Amino acid sequence: MPGRLRSTPPAPTLVIGESLVDVVVGADGTRSEHVGGSPLNVAVGLARLDHRVTLATHFGRDAHGAAIGEHLAEAGVDLVPGSDRAADTSVATATLDESGAATYDFDIDWRLPALPQVPGHVHTGSIGALLRPGCVDVLSAMSGAARTHTVSYDPNCRPALFPDPETARAEIERRVAVSDVVKASDEDLEWLLGRPLDHNDIAEVLRAWCDLGPSLAVCTLGAAGALAILPSGRRTLLRGRRVDVVDTVGAGDSFMAGLLSGLLDAGLLGSGDVKGRLRKARGRVVSAAIERGIEASAITVTRAGAHPPSRADLGVDAAR
Repeated sequence: MPGRLRSTPPAPTLVIGESLVDVVVGADGTRSEHVGGSPLNVAVGLARLDHRVTLATHFGRDAHGAAIGEHLAEAGVDLVPGSDRAADTSVATATLDESGAATYDFDIDWRLPALPQVPGHVHTGSIGALLRPGCVDVLSAMSGAARTHTVSYDPNCRPALFPDPETARAEIERRVAVSDVVKASDEDLEWLLGRPLDHNDIAEVLRAWCDLGPSLAVCTLGAAGALAILPSGRRTLLRGRRVDVVDTVGAGDSFMAGLLSGLLDAGLLGSGDVKGRLRKARGRVVSAAIERGIEASAITVTRAGAHPPSRADLGVDAAR
């Protein structure tokens, strides 16, 4: 099970993608700043869950960049050399409504530093996987790693940056095709397809994605939980947790980190024959990893900003 100590430690993870500062504007007009960026949040979430993580990213040597560096160092995330050479650090402004839901506006510069040898698992997603010029290198890195390592991908769609859903969908599917694990939200899928989706519609999209290559496809459903197509091909629905929501910033990233943490602990992500093990994984083991993602997300939404839980918060045994 994902919570049990394994005889060998979980594989290290290389996360590729943007780092930025989220300027959060509350429904009452108050403003605050938090270090963010979906891939950065996933890297921090994994580190908080005691996984070995390296982040390949792009930020500047300014005040915002210093805040990012301090945040990563405090979490225990290693940086790929050259990740701090942007002219300016990117900024995303998140405006919250009365329910705590966020809409975003972006000032983004994204380029990819020279990548090290892949240590184990590779994760990417969101802006960095689709925004030029860096996205071309990200897809190349995903394709190269996929030959011998597991790869995960979270589209985390940003309509403000990619206003054409049809073009975005084609690019997303190119990245889905070289991934072993994909995760999206119901809002992502509804934007990509241009219509409301029920659970049957969502399952059809996830099955179509699995047909492209992934062993596991998951869609988060907000407070309702998550729907997944397991490696066996079975569809499963896992219920959400009832909590008091402060805001939803970073909720999906905490889910992703929790899901990857569970799969890493179970020895289902990494290199070598791990890809085959993932394809043959039992449903209860994979479902337990999804449950960890749900629990991590539920804890995050009770906190202001993207602050993922620790193993102690989740009541999960040590990774190593």
